[in-house]
Amino acid sequence: MSIQAALDPSLVTGAWREGDPPGRRRFLDLGPLLLESGATLPDVRLAYETWGAYDGHNAVLVLHALTGDSHVSGPAGPGHPTPGWWSDLVGPGKAIDTDRFYVVAANILGGCQGSTGPASTDPDGFPWGGSFPELTVRDQVQAEVALANELGIPSWYGVIGGSAGGMRALEWAIEFPERVERLFLLATSAAASAEQVALSSTQIDTIRADAAYFDGNYYDGPSGPLAGLDLARRLAHISYRSEAELSARFGREVQPDGRYAVESYLHHHGAKLVNRFDANSYIVLSAAMNSHDVGRGRGGVRTALAGIRAETIVAGIDSDRLYPLHQQQELADGIPTAGPLAVVTSDHGHDGFLLESEQVGALARRLLG
Repeated sequence: MSIQAALDPSLVTGAWREGDPPGRRRFLDLGPLLLESGATLPDVRLAYETWGAYDGHNAVLVLHALTGDSHVSGPAGPGHPTPGWWSDLVGPGKAIDTDRFYVVAANILGGCQGSTGPASTDPDGFPWGGSFPELTVRDQVQAEVALANELGIPSWYGVIGGSAGGMRALEWAIEFPERVERLFLLATSAAASAEQVALSSTQIDTIRADAAYFDGNYYDGPSGPLAGLDLARRLAHISYRSEAELSARFGREVQPDGRYAVESYLHHHGAKLVNRFDANSYIVLSAAMNSHDVGRGRGGVRTALAGIRAETIVAGIDSDRLYPLHQQQELADGIPTAGPLAVVTSDHGHDGFLLESEQVGALARRLLG
């Protein structure tokens, strides 16, 4: 499967070295990780990429969303099935200026683009598959902390994340306030809502209902649960966009093949994900997002947010129906170092944090100075 190819050991391994090309995937082996559940995940590896040069005080951590990866900026290439997902914002002279900042992006723990996940080898030498342990957002941040330690980064000049990346950015700022100077939260929340859990759980069940799922142990099979993953992605994509955009772009148009144009659009996005993502990782990462609650074990959301010391910008998308503005308003109101909520105007719904480069870039420039 293409997921196994994503773990290509021929790519550069180890920490950044002077002269390394920017945006090339590297790996660090971080040893065992004790999870919130009490289980231990042995031999954790994170794939990561860097841009710019580190001067001891200019490191910026960019955290990707559910099906993103470490390839924030640059063209597709070896180990990169798609171009950089934020190339308009990250690069020389751009809002997150790699001439000024040492930008680090890691593939999330549990993912399928080089970091330890269900497609990785377990202690017995077989793919973890359905036996991969449950993860939480806090587990994923602990892995990123270990990465920062290995890279010799004691604190971040900025931590930036949207959607699921914003969940991890929040956890960084709450659990390690001394290590985060500036914080940019985009289209995210303090805790997963009932509706968000419902949507994610339905997508998980859709994958598991595929006859080719085999309890997650499908890596030796002919295909895996591709139909289930395709359908899960289509369900998700409806929530990523706004009703107004879908209506304006597609209306009730019927194509020559008899399908509604919006149907074809969703099939396209489902097929794109199937070609680059692992269904088990989709399940593990979605379940981790469902676990998100910064108030858990900390006296509630308000108490947790009150401990953030980083200079903070919170932004939401006015047409976002998956992470509606009231969730970002809760963050802006609860973080003592945050200014007023910044509202990004967009017809693109939740995906506006990826697509509205000019507005989001202006906010990033303001935060980073």
